[in-house]
Amino acid sequence: MAEQKTVGQKNEKVGQVVSAKMLKTIVVEVSRRVPHPKYKRIISKRKKFYAHDEEGTARKGDTVRIVECRPLSRLKRWRLAEVLRRAAQVGVEPEALDQLGTESTPEPKTK
Repeated sequence: MAEQKTVGQKNEKVGQVVSAKMLKTIVVEVSRRVPHPKYKRIISKRKKFYAHDEEGTARKGDTVRIVECRPLSRLKRWRLAEVLRRAAQVGVEPEALDQLGTESTPEPKTK
């Protein structure tokens, strides 16, 4: 009978990918709303976390879940758990493609 040790819950955060330009690393910005200590007005606080993305699946603008892990580098202490929502991809305008010399859309058929 093999017993598995349950260590406890890892810290998780949900945020938006701000940068995915590095190899196997993404920068995730986590926003939270907290009351001001003195004035009790709700304010937004943001913090950036460096996370390890082994497959390079996350892109800029995606909403992701990151999980705490052992230190992987000087700044990376998180790893990508899953991509919750993909960012809307902006397409290239047909005029820009025509300037490059490629046809983006077929010619309309005439009757």
